Amino acid sequence: MDNVLNLIKNDPWLEPYSDAINGRYNYVVSKEKELTKNGKIKLSDFADGYLYFGLHRLADGWVIREWAPNATNMFLVGTFNDWQEKKAYQFKKKKDGVWELKLKKDQIAHEDLYKLHVYWEGGSGERVPAWVNRVVQDEQTKIFSAQVWAPEKEYKFKKKTFKPKTDPLFIYECHIGMGQDAEKVGSYNEFRENVLPRIIEDGYNCIQIMAIQEHPYYGSFGYHVSNFFAPSSRFGTPEELKMLIDEAHSKGIAVIMDIVHSHAVKNELEGLGNFAGDPCQYFYSGGRREHPAWDSLCFDYGKNEVLHFLLSNCKYWLEEFKFDGFRFDGVTSMLYYSHGLGEAFCNYGDYYNGGQDGNAIAYLTLANKLIHEVNPNAITIAEEVSGMPGLAAPIEDGGYGFDYRMAMNIPDYWIKTIKERKDEDWKPSSLFWEVTNRRKDEKTISYVESHDQALVGDKTVIFRLIDADMYWHMAKKDRNFMVDRGMALHKMIRLLTASTINGGYLNFMGNEFGHPEWIDFPREGNGWSYKYARRQWNLVDNKELCYHYLGDFDKEMVKLIRSVKNIQKTPVQEIWHNDGDQILAYQRKDLLFVFNFNPSKSFTDYGFLVKEGKYEVVLNTDSKDFGGFGLSDDSVEHFTTPDPLYAKDKKGWLKLYVPARSAVVLKKS
Repeated sequence: MDNVLNLIKNDPWLEPYSDAINGRYNYVVSKEKELTKNGKIKLSDFADGYLYFGLHRLADGWVIREWAPNATNMFLVGTFNDWQEKKAYQFKKKKDGVWELKLKKDQIAHEDLYKLHVYWEGGSGERVPAWVNRVVQDEQTKIFSAQVWAPEKEYKFKKKTFKPKTDPLFIYECHIGMGQDAEKVGSYNEFRENVLPRIIEDGYNCIQIMAIQEHPYYGSFGYHVSNFFAPSSRFGTPEELKMLIDEAHSKGIAVIMDIVHSHAVKNELEGLGNFAGDPCQYFYSGGRREHPAWDSLCFDYGKNEVLHFLLSNCKYWLEEFKFDGFRFDGVTSMLYYSHGLGEAFCNYGDYYNGGQDGNAIAYLTLANKLIHEVNPNAITIAEEVSGMPGLAAPIEDGGYGFDYRMAMNIPDYWIKTIKERKDEDWKPSSLFWEVTNRRKDEKTISYVESHDQALVGDKTVIFRLIDADMYWHMAKKDRNFMVDRGMALHKMIRLLTASTINGGYLNFMGNEFGHPEWIDFPREGNGWSYKYARRQWNLVDNKELCYHYLGDFDKEMVKLIRSVKNIQKTPVQEIWHNDGDQILAYQRKDLLFVFNFNPSKSFTDYGFLVKEGKYEVVLNTDSKDFGGFGLSDDSVEHFTTPDPLYAKDKKGWLKLYVPARSAVVLKKS
């Protein structure tokens, strides 16, 4: 039993699959030995590819290298040679498919545009280098080109070291381009100046930035990446991104990146789709090359060169830009040959039936090991829907090493509840089970809604609750029943989700104040409009509207939960639920949370058996400060009444007035 991995020890139901679990673990160990030359170098040393490949300025000139084993010849063309092939810009082939070109100082210059002209058996074509760190798009032709980026003054980070505060983690998911009120693409600088102060004021301690890696189609939300080492130039310069991260760090805010290693855009001219006449240089061959649902290409995680590319990519963002970690997108798609499509994942056998991609599992495990080797304080989060056991368990225990996994069941449940159940049919026991249903040995990021729930064709929670009345009745002087109901439930849903976390909580930019409508990026179908690809901060700033009530509540909720150090590690103890009354109560440390989901019944002297003592109200969703009716006097101190039956346990009855459709948090003093 001593050799049994902790993943299995912690969950005896995994015992029948011990051979598969051990097999995956041993494969990772052997693969790491292979990549590190049996331990002679560190995994971090193996991931230094970005320091070798790509374009680099040297003391006496420049050097550019690319891996293109299928190429027969290669030239550098650009604005410096009129886009013509010239002998002075011809690469030399080295071993292992590497091509190299050394240039004198004056042969290229900062901001020059360039591409590779690659030849292969039977064809040729212009390509943007795979390891490029700067790509720009011509406004007229819409063509993407690599750009020499070597400013005289490199950005020097003011904040040399930074340790994220993750006790607990409160993530503000955001998108730079749609972060402004104006109908346009926002910039790194505008985000730093206009949005970052809001995030700090709201109490979040981490921002998760989407769409950083360069992508040809803006409307892809950044999920069809073409240039993995290039921060998107549509938002500004690399220095401006570094300045944003530096400023966030100086204010105690961690910055993680939404990284896409689950697939790549099909584009050949600016992407990796057919880099040197080999469509499978970076990707699987045959039927596994193309993703059937995403119209993209799937990396071949079994190739060491691909592992080198992707692991180097992780280290690059950590070292060059000081990101504090990553949210890995599309992990479910990576784990399974089926990409998880059409699978129900009803029992443990579904995770160990041979339909899993062992190469992808090994990559994700090694990526987590590398990231924490480079930065022990780094944060890694898996966006994964199947429920694969061990995803956020330590590698040495047989897990995959993520720090957190997304609790993707929670937003789905909230949407299903709002859509399919009448208010009087909401069962607090089911709500509580859903927000606390997780593996004990894995931390999760709980959330009500991310960007996914707001995309065109879907609806945000507030829009589902209030719908068209948001257009006409969000003014304080013109509220109606739908607005009152929607605002009350919006606050209650968030409080229940955020207060039961075992790892962290996530909110998408603007949803904290009930941002109306959906997200729709400029496209042919909407006349290339930016109307829905922005955030209307003017709504929350307008004190004549109700939006600020929701924003004010969110701020106080975050402040309260973060006031209890490591609240995410404390047990969530259910005190009481009654599905008939629609009442729920639970405790975390000295905080007592009481919910009344009943749409019409308020209760007087509703009793809860709790630790004896004095309780004071510290947050109330029904407070007038948050747009509620203020039906309770929150200044009243509440004392427990002794009960001889529970004297030994030092418990007594706390009797409260609990208004319909409201929640209150009390603190024991």
